[in-house]
Amino acid sequence: MKRKIYNDLLKWKEQDKPRRKPLILEGARQVGKTWLARELGKREFESFVEINFERQAETRSLFEANFDLKRILMAIQALTGKKVEAGKTLLFFDEIQFARRGLLSLKYFYDEMPELHIIAAGSLLGVIDHPDDSFPVGKVSFLTVYPLCFSEFLTAVGKDGLNDMLLSGDFVAIDSFAETFTDLLRQYYYVGGMPEAVLTFVEQQDYQIVRTVQQEILKSYNNDFSKHPPKEIVRRMLLLWQSIPAQLAKENKKFIYTAVRSGARARDYETAIQWLCDAGVVYKVTRVWSGELPLKGFEDMDAFKLYTLDIGLHGAMSGLEASALIGGNALFLQYKGALTEQFVLQELRCMEGTDIHYWTPEESRAEIDFVVQYNGEVIPIEVKAEQHLKAKSIGVYIRQNSPQRVIRTSLAPYHKGETITDVPLYAFSAVLNQPKHKV
Repeated sequence: MKRKIYNDLLKWKEQDKPRRKPLILEGARQVGKTWLARELGKREFESFVEINFERQAETRSLFEANFDLKRILMAIQALTGKKVEAGKTLLFFDEIQFARRGLLSLKYFYDEMPELHIIAAGSLLGVIDHPDDSFPVGKVSFLTVYPLCFSEFLTAVGKDGLNDMLLSGDFVAIDSFAETFTDLLRQYYYVGGMPEAVLTFVEQQDYQIVRTVQQEILKSYNNDFSKHPPKEIVRRMLLLWQSIPAQLAKENKKFIYTAVRSGARARDYETAIQWLCDAGVVYKVTRVWSGELPLKGFEDMDAFKLYTLDIGLHGAMSGLEASALIGGNALFLQYKGALTEQFVLQELRCMEGTDIHYWTPEESRAEIDFVVQYNGEVIPIEVKAEQHLKAKSIGVYIRQNSPQRVIRTSLAPYHKGETITDVPLYAFSAVLNQPKHKV
């Protein structure tokens, strides 16, 4: 399985010692953080040493006495039977949030042993309290791991040639394979990008087994919700998490607290939302009322939409049947296009450096699904789940904000207009990544 983020890991490995810091891989459970670290260790280093602080309970006090790195590395050698050698070994601390003062130890590795390559990973770094710990600000680097995007899915299912075609931007060739791309997109809508689900699909070619894997992942998330947060917010977290598919299936997808529970108020659920976001299982997209730079300056924190981390898990939570895959393009219209909006959000999240919002003006019913600050440009993105295209909201946005370009993504073929560029859903990320003059 090829992951785009692997190239970022290689860049980190090759950095000079003064610039290279211990690397923290962030992301929800089961998105592939451990696999990436192991692949890097196996391919690029002479040896790989792994400590899992969740499974190996005896290691959790490794940093408690002091930060004598010689003592710590000797203890690791005793535990693993492997010697850690700077420049030759990749040292991997998995689920580091379970180690007391584990995060703080990274500061000392950076200050005293910068030649050692060290990666830490944790799916709950932002949500588990560490009363005796402090974060090593300025002493670590970060990479966030997401589920596989559509491009990575194509490679995983053996369609490298089609993926290369998308990345080329040759829409004469791409349009000739529109039916094939659309079939693969249907598969991705159901399978999603969780690595275990994708691998199961590749090996088994059985949608029901894939759904079982997804249900097991969802169950593991529910178990996490019950173990780590304060008990008083666990039930609220579960209610919020379970409400997201129904929230996105509404015509107006803005998050409504009373749709979670009658009488619910923001102050009762704000902490629960933050826990879900910090755990990486929920993405929060806030409203802006202007398309000017910087978007953060026009953000309305009280109006937002919530998305799940993966379209396949979203479908499993919604009860999407495999039979929807053979219903023509009806799949893209399921739940009022909620799956299609979820898909575009995931593609955007996989693009480094994107600041993602949605837009509604102060006095209008118009709405643009996503407005993205990307590479110094504000790009409005209208998402359509069908080929019939209406541009009323786009017209309002253009009159008020005069954007350089607008992307409208749907099942319609590629077409570049004076301001609006229509892009097939399956080619969305490839077009957004292209230089402005090529769009």
